Amino acid sequence: MDLSSDLLTGLTLALGLGLLIGVERERRKGEGAQRRFAGLRTFALVSLCGATAQSLHQPLLTLAAALLLVLLIALAYWRDRSDDPGVTTEVALFLTFLLGVLAMERAVLAAGLAVVVAALLAARTPLQRFATQTLSARELRDALVLAGAALLILPQAPNENLSWLGGVNPYQVWLLVVSIMAVQAAGHVAQRWLGPRLGLPLSGMAAGFVSSTATVGAMGAMARAQPALTLACVCAALLSTVATSMQLGLITLVLAPALMALLWPSLACAFASALLLALTAYRRGAAIVVAPDTDGRAFSLLLSLGMALLLSVMMALVAWLQSTWGPTATYAAATLGGLADVHGASAAVLALAANDPSLTPMVLPAVLLAFFSNTLSKIITAFAAGGVRYGAITSGGLVLVAAAAGLPWMLQRWA
Repeated sequence: MDLSSDLLTGLTLALGLGLLIGVERERRKGEGAQRRFAGLRTFALVSLCGATAQSLHQPLLTLAAALLLVLLIALAYWRDRSDDPGVTTEVALFLTFLLGVLAMERAVLAAGLAVVVAALLAARTPLQRFATQTLSARELRDALVLAGAALLILPQAPNENLSWLGGVNPYQVWLLVVSIMAVQAAGHVAQRWLGPRLGLPLSGMAAGFVSSTATVGAMGAMARAQPALTLACVCAALLSTVATSMQLGLITLVLAPALMALLWPSLACAFASALLLALTAYRRGAAIVVAPDTDGRAFSLLLSLGMALLLSVMMALVAWLQSTWGPTATYAAATLGGLADVHGASAAVLALAANDPSLTPMVLPAVLLAFFSNTLSKIITAFAAGGVRYGAITSGGLVLVAAAAGLPWMLQRWA
């Protein structure tokens, strides 16, 4: 065995990661007859053992060392007399041996995994509190549904445009479903984490990822029932428009990432103006007293599926209109589609342009037409649901957001 710099680096790293994990275990080792069997020195020596065995390039020797360690761990667990006979220390010790072996071949990966292991061990109390007290049973089920949708169903979805589905790509549609659920879940977590002071605005923003128009109407109904919360409801309604800009960007990245350079100035202006107006309404509003939803749904699966279905129908409809009547029909379809849902109309145009680059010049005008018609739909909804005061304030903000979205396009036309 030659004494090289790589060998010294691997052995030093193995010693360091063993000490890192061992320090955390030493603090929990305890004292007296009930103390754990492994602490700082044991973890460091086990990691060095793995690195030394690997450096000799004798696979049987490495295997024998691993089997011996497993035997010692099993014996120690059998003799354990502590009040909490878990296997965390035992598993961490064997993993430290494997990290020592890995340090000789892939030092960066071994170092990163060691940090993750040490962090997980140190976070025992907050993780236990989160799993047993903070996380509700319903939220756990939602997390499992989201994981299944992302890890089981999504990889199996066909990633191609199917003619019998009107040219819709099932993989992209399901990716949208997963993305919508994930964003709703993120808003739910933020609401739980930040507490009741921000509950109503965050609820509005999270709901905006499903339907900003519906959110404007729901907040209007609340403002009509509780006039004192009018500005808070306006804030939530405008934050739902922030969500609209974010989701349009998300849809663009999913369906046609190359077109993001074309759309991002308008999306950024709409996002910034909506956020600024929402923050202004928030600062002017009275303190919001909303009880945190500790047993609510992290997301709505039915709404996510419904929105993805609407997007798919819009994609197929706009594709059919474009193929039958040409680009002019696409503008009309985007405008009409935006009255119901800006995301569906925009997704349809983006999907067309992604498959036919010659349609790229029509993307920004079509998306803006959908955005403007959707703004009109929101304004009508705001007055109908919330009355004159809520409708006037919300509509003023929505008009400014729409103007900000169209500003980059107008400057480009005038240049």
